[in-house]
Amino acid sequence: MINFQYTRANDVADAVRRIAADPTAKFIAGGTNLIDLMKQDVERPSRLIDISRLPLKSVEETADGGLRIGALVPNSDLAWHPSIEQRYPLLSSAILAGASQQLRNMASTGGNLLQRTRCFYFYDTATPCNKRKPGSGCSAIDGINRISAILGTSDACISTHPSDMCVALAALEAKVHVAGPKEERVIAFTDFHRLPGNTPQLDTNLQPNEIVIAVELPAQGFAKNYSYLKIRDRLSYAFALVSVAAALELEGGTIRQARLALGGVAHEPWRDSAATTRRAAHSTSSPNISTSCCSEHSSVTRAVAGCST
Repeated sequence: MINFQYTRANDVADAVRRIAADPTAKFIAGGTNLIDLMKQDVERPSRLIDISRLPLKSVEETADGGLRIGALVPNSDLAWHPSIEQRYPLLSSAILAGASQQLRNMASTGGNLLQRTRCFYFYDTATPCNKRKPGSGCSAIDGINRISAILGTSDACISTHPSDMCVALAALEAKVHVAGPKEERVIAFTDFHRLPGNTPQLDTNLQPNEIVIAVELPAQGFAKNYSYLKIRDRLSYAFALVSVAAALELEGGTIRQARLALGGVAHEPWRDSAATTRRAAHSTSSPNISTSCCSEHSSVTRAVAGCST
């Protein structure tokens, strides 16, 4: 474990000032991922800025009928919050599929968005990893890559984003509120995380001097027709080999809206907007569902073939 300094932010503006003054510092809330990275010598912050006491722990109604979730709301509290259980059960299911009860008690909403990949080589400092040390190479490409990405990869990185919660947030088309030195801004969830490209060390489009302050959910929560399916090596405390967040709005026997997001397959929660468009306004009959699934399978197969060429 490295030596580091510790400070506590008094408010959001103070937190932004402190991180802007020290680019090698890191925010810490629950610390469920950061502490592990520090123990493994992957992260070496000069200073930890404690944000755990900032007033970002509420879940509030928005003017358009959605919900605003404070960045410091613990995962357990969010999963069992009455409004989430009743109106956004897809999100609740995804959160409860992740980690363990003890970790969910500590992990924050904002921290969940920002957790790093669990690629074996990212944690193994004796091996090359472009995410950990840009330009050093990607050991996973020719190594043990059973848990690696099959979509949106690059020659620089094939790691995946590990979050379950983020897959549901992608399907629900959430928004991320962030604060910086000059102003607050809102980022569509599909624009928050990044594909690796030539800069795999960058997981998100959050600027170094910004802090996540909230996640906003739209009014439509797909509470009646939803499912979160997670395939993993064991039934608890394991990351997804692949996961699916699916949600439908039905009117009679017709699909009015469809949402689909995949986890465990890309550097970001994977949204196929074309797939959801194909499903909209279609009948829920078995032949139509079967045709849609075959189309999605073909799309993924083509993408995987492209990655392997």
